[in-house]
Amino acid sequence: MRSCEHYRFIERHRPFRDLTFKFYSDGALTIIDNLAEAVVSPKELKGESLDFYVRQRIAYIKADLADKRQKYA
Repeated sequence: MRSCEHYRFIERHRPFRDLTFKFYSDGALTIIDNLAEAVVSPKELKGESLDFYVRQRIAYIKADLADKRQKYA
């Protein structure tokens, strides 16, 4: 069963997008623009939202590696 972590991020600078990031335990990702009710690709992110995405993705990868290292060590 795949779990999901939700994060809401509101940009402080234009275009002031209100985004929801859904990080799934299998590595999948969904980014939703809450105002436009549309899916956004990581390529469309800029500035603060891109930085947020990258930091969360790195945290996920580190946690996944630590879990695997503990499981198979």
